[in-house]
Amino acid sequence: MQSKMSALEYDGGSKFMRKAKENPFVPIGMAGFFTIVGYRLFRLKSRGDMKMSVHLIHMRVMAQGFVVGAITVGVIYSMYKDYIVKPREELKALQQETKQRTPQMNMD
Repeated sequence: MQSKMSALEYDGGSKFMRKAKENPFVPIGMAGFFTIVGYRLFRLKSRGDMKMSVHLIHMRVMAQGFVVGAITVGVIYSMYKDYIVKPREELKALQQETKQRTPQMNMD
């Protein structure tokens, strides 16, 4: 019964929002991709004497480059949080715990 509740609890929108909070660079990459594609399609009329295939290839390369850049920044940010911020917080918590225990030991 619980699995049915969890399946009903998460619809498409809330699942996307949950994933966006976990990995904020995914929606940024998607937004950049659609922005570049939309802009380049808008500019399709005024491409001059450039061939259609060349214009589409440039659009694809720019959009993919933005997505790859967003993914790279996301991975670097995730590694920063996991390997630098998290150990610092754990160390601070351990130091505070040690400071709290030390006075108690002296009183005994």
